[in-house]
Parts: sequence; C-alpha cells; structure tokens
Amino acid sequence: MSAVRGAHIAVKLANEKVLVSGGDGGSGGGGYLNTADLYDPIANTWTAVSPMNSKRCSHMASILSNGSVFVAGGYNGGYLTSAEIYNPTTNTWTNTASMSYARQLATISVLSNGKILVAGGDNGSPLNVAELYDPSTNTWTVTDSMNYARIGHAATVLSNEYVLVTGGCTANSIAEIYDVSTETWTVTGSMMSIRQYHTTSQLTNGTVLVAGGIISTSTYLNSAELY
Repeated sequence: MSAVRGAHIAVKLANEKVLVSGGDGGSGGGGYLNTADLYDPIANTWTAVSPMNSKRCSHMASILSNGSVFVAGGYNGGYLTSAEIYNPTTNTWTNTASMSYARQLATISVLSNGKILVAGGDNGSPLNVAELYDPSTNTWTVTDSMNYARIGHAATVLSNEYVLVTGGCTANSIAEIYDVSTETWTVTGSMMSIRQYHTTSQLTNGTVLVAGGIISTSTYLNSAELY
C-alpha cells in the first residue's frame, strides 16, 4: 500500500478491486489518515485514490446498491458522526448527512430494504444505540436501542433478513436479533463464551460460525461455536 496503516477498513467493489481507507499510521506514518488505496487483484498493484474528506480510523464501511462505498464514524482524536460516500467511477468522496451519535468500532449492516443499520460502538464508553441510514433520502433515523451496550461485537445479516448481533459485552454472552420489519431488538440465546473482537461467518446452510475473540486483555480464545 502507499501508506502504513492499522485500524483501517477494506471493502470489495463490484469490479473485484478492493478499496482500503483511513486508519492510523502511528507516529512514523502520519498519525490518523484520510488516504485511500485501491488494490487490483489482476494486475497485483496498489493505486492511491482520492483521500476521504475526514481522517478516520476504526470506522465503518459498506457497499451501496449502486456500487459506491459508504463510510461512517470512526476516530481521529475525537469520535466522529460524519459520513461520506466514495464513487469509484469518478474517484470522488462526497460528504453525506451525519449520524446522530458519534462512534467508532460499531457494526454496519446492509438491510434488504436498502437501508444501513449502524449499532453500538464506542464514544468513550460502550453504546447500545442504533440508527438507520437511508441512501435514497440521505437521512439518518434513530431506531430501537439494543438491550445491551456493545463494543467489539459482530453483526450478521441472516438468511431470514434479521440481523444477529453477538458479543461485545464484558459481563455476559447474550446475543440479540434486530427485526427489520418492526425495527426492534429481541434477546436470543446466549453464546457458550463471553466474546469481544471475534469473527462471525454465515455458512451455506444458514448457520453462523462464531470464532475466537477475547474475554479480557489477558484471556484470548481459540474456541468456536455455531448459531
């Protein structure tokens, strides 16, 4: 890449190229970054593209139905509410409406109705608040809050179009589900282990594989479980 970076975001575009944005370059890499790079898997090359309008690390990103990249929140010395969209065709970033809550390390989920759900995260303390972005109207709407504040959690859009959120709570292993039609959260079964910063992967049979994570700064997990 053109810059050293950690706590950045990568998303795969419709043309199979990968956009990497932002992050933290550390004291030797320029600190918080707004730069972005595009990886071409066919040519095996990185190309610097237009920088974001805001420096941000630990932000959230997703692909919109039109192929653009939506980026929201993060941290650059302060917690961010701002959001912006990258157009791969014109190589431009455009600021959009800002979130109602500043946050980093939240989950972002693209729903079947085209809206984007951002849930939880951190703004100095863990959050349970969630909000919806509607790309068609460029508006944010606060939706039902999760039952538990979460940071380091994971979100999976299930085959039934509900959103499963797991982990991120230091005190329990309770998971919960967001119903897109009613815009409400419901507590579901608990995981076998308390987990933060784990991964989730939906398998072809519809089950969700949850793997690894941490319980505390001194306890790391190699266990996995299926939902």
